[in-house]
Amino acid sequence: MSLAAAVAGGATLAAYLNAKFHISKDVSSLLNVRRSEREYARAVSQKQGNIWFFFKETAARYPDMVCIWTRERSYTYREIMAFANQYGHFFLSKGVKKGDLVAFYLQNRAEFIFAWIGLWSIGCAPAAINYNLSGDALLHCLKISGAKLVLVDDDDECRARIDERKSSIEGDLGMELITVDPTFTTTVLSRFPTDVPENGRLALNMDGEYPAILLYTSGTTGMPKGCAFTMSRLYTTVLIRSGGMVADKPGPNGDRWYSCMPLYHGTSAIAMMNCVVSGRGIGLGKRFSVRQFWNDIRDSQSTFFVYVGEAARYLLAAPPSPDDRNHRVRCMYGNGLRPDVWDKFRERFGIAEVGEFFNSTEGIFALFNYNTGPFTSGSVGHHGLIMRLLLHNVFIPVAIDPNTGDVLRDPKTGFVVRAPYETGGEIIVNVPNQEAFQGYWKNEDATSKKFLRNVFRKGDIYYRSGDALRRQSDGRWYFLDRLGDTFRWKSENVATAEVAEVLGQYPGILEANVYGVTVPHHEGRAGCAALQINPEAKANFNFQELARFARSRLPKYAVPVFLRIVESSTHIHNHKQNKVPLRDEGVDPDKIGTKVEEGKEDQFYWLPPGDPSYKKFGRGDWEVLQSGKARL
Repeated sequence: MSLAAAVAGGATLAAYLNAKFHISKDVSSLLNVRRSEREYARAVSQKQGNIWFFFKETAARYPDMVCIWTRERSYTYREIMAFANQYGHFFLSKGVKKGDLVAFYLQNRAEFIFAWIGLWSIGCAPAAINYNLSGDALLHCLKISGAKLVLVDDDDECRARIDERKSSIEGDLGMELITVDPTFTTTVLSRFPTDVPENGRLALNMDGEYPAILLYTSGTTGMPKGCAFTMSRLYTTVLIRSGGMVADKPGPNGDRWYSCMPLYHGTSAIAMMNCVVSGRGIGLGKRFSVRQFWNDIRDSQSTFFVYVGEAARYLLAAPPSPDDRNHRVRCMYGNGLRPDVWDKFRERFGIAEVGEFFNSTEGIFALFNYNTGPFTSGSVGHHGLIMRLLLHNVFIPVAIDPNTGDVLRDPKTGFVVRAPYETGGEIIVNVPNQEAFQGYWKNEDATSKKFLRNVFRKGDIYYRSGDALRRQSDGRWYFLDRLGDTFRWKSENVATAEVAEVLGQYPGILEANVYGVTVPHHEGRAGCAALQINPEAKANFNFQELARFARSRLPKYAVPVFLRIVESSTHIHNHKQNKVPLRDEGVDPDKIGTKVEEGKEDQFYWLPPGDPSYKKFGRGDWEVLQSGKARL
């Protein structure tokens, strides 16, 4: 064999192995992470581990670049720096000291960014409160922040929610309320200088474990928990993103990212600040609106947009328009894009790339899928051979006890039962100690519950993600369910997300929200699907064909026994499905409308024993179940 032939053969083999095992992708990712860690360590050694210094360099590099677009006006880096400095001086004048948090009760607006950067400049950070919260939940989030100052949006509804508890906020919590309105900006903030407070001295030596922003969990099953997105995590995230994780370009002729997802939510906040800090332009929409979304995209000339949860499904449900592809967007970035929407959305709107990540506020278990073709469509992450080998004993699926909902332990050894990756289970993460997770803010009890001990051997410790996923042999990761959503029926575990994905493929169904309901004289929970049906399909919707469709694609035990036809989706503030009130009401006629007020008139259907079609379900049918005369 000639040398040339040997070289050609070797190159062909190398290309084949790389294509099969994605070696170059893994190597590139690992090098990017290592480089980011080195650069952050160098910044820390220079006492500049505060991401504010990174922003300061970017603002000096692109002073006249338009960085922030809003419907009202746009702002250059020079203007952002000036406003941020004024906020820094303002905070100092109010007695805010290095290491303090200031609470933000703000909608999406440029001032959120200005004030955030201003806090960094004096060694502080914001606590981002969900502006939809009211009453006890609002007071709870403010209290655990420890803030003494609250920036309040001038939106009428926001101010009304604050006013309802104003006496408690100012009296019991001792907090000062500052409404960010035009009067504040022109008569108060404008009096402060535009130079850097104390020449940047207060920004030095910022602890890497200090919050870059305090975020909160969604609070669907209890009060929200505070969780710091630490300065070290944000700094390295910015470096990783800039290092090629996403193919965007900085500078005046670079990319612009649009988000109307709330800035109190980590997905939007971190994506937007990533861009501002690293020289990418952003566009801010005040709130999500199907009608306004594409107008904002076009007017801001955005090339990326951020999504969360079911936002893409809402956009897809809108009637087709000649302007569907009239935009410059080439990539959508976020989390929660369901497989039944993924390709339909890309094809209709002409989006070439999807950056779907899987993560949580806590940040211990993270995956990313930069999808540009059919191979990884619908998956929440992908690992090549090298990453699979490195993480084999780090990201581990474990079986769940069907009776307790806790991890399943071997009765002989007492150790946790590991599940095959292809089957999946709750993902637990191997950590060296409890300090690997910074913990919930001022909540040691909740923090301790995130850990498992004596898992595979005595003395070991693992972090509980609370999410069930599976990984195929080729490295593609797929979301199964949130722990607590999966239910037991006919001695089998039913993953709600997988059932919803199948139902979502049936013509006329806009969205399926699947959950388990208790039924008299039956063990476990029967499946129920809250279906939002396209108005055009409602009149002729074929329930018998839906039953046949579900039975042909799902195991018998996973086919929903009940359907609830809803007029609107039941979502929490971040556009993610909320099963809790639907599950609490179940199918008991006396409970309908007690938790979901807008659902009082919802129609119910069921699959009677032996019947080929879903039939209307009413009080008489419920009484039959109560009497024990029907077995599902």
